[in-house]
Amino acid sequence: MSRTAAILLAAGSGRRMDGAVADKVLAPLNGRPLFAWSAAAFAASGVADYYVVVYRDQRQMTALAAHAPTPSVLVRGGRERQDSVMNALAVLPDDIEYVYIHDCARPLIEPEQLVALHKVVRREDAVILAHRVADTIKQHRDDGHLRTLPRSALWAAETPQVFARDLIVRAYQKVAAGRIAVTDDASAVEGLGHPVALLENTRPNPKLTIPADQAWIEFLVTSAS
Repeated sequence: MSRTAAILLAAGSGRRMDGAVADKVLAPLNGRPLFAWSAAAFAASGVADYYVVVYRDQRQMTALAAHAPTPSVLVRGGRERQDSVMNALAVLPDDIEYVYIHDCARPLIEPEQLVALHKVVRREDAVILAHRVADTIKQHRDDGHLRTLPRSALWAAETPQVFARDLIVRAYQKVAAGRIAVTDDASAVEGLGHPVALLENTRPNPKLTIPADQAWIEFLVTSAS
């Protein structure tokens, strides 16, 4: 019987936090480490049968293990995000058919969204959570001119992103062979020419990237409780 895995990425360096926290995925959020929020959402959803937690160093590994869903395997991350994903894909059991990939710096993912993504991936083989872009987006050209991009066609990608296991493995094999830099997993799949479905998220799912994000995420959590 096929199963689903979730790769929980926690190995990011957090350089853009400018030292505001020692480790952003372990930063406290309403009494729990940031990582624990994502882990709890996945556990509550029941979508995954197996977890791969990607850590940065031994100290972090110990802290993450205390909050990891079960059954889990912990894998050391690579130099770049895509290296960490490839390390995680390499340890998946053979019977895994679908794979969630989630940046644990996004703690506000909800179980209902995880279930909805699972339904889509079984039809489409590739789906990402995303929200519509509200700002007017300008493209700055090499000649110094600006171009306004059509906002109706623009989406901001989030995580989780979910794929058929064989598809995402082939996508990252191509990335590795071509030494291609990608900033999300859907970009790797796009490189195969495979369509990626969008599941619209109308709820806040911010990523802790800079110090100002921490107050915003804290506000969202406390106002919802």
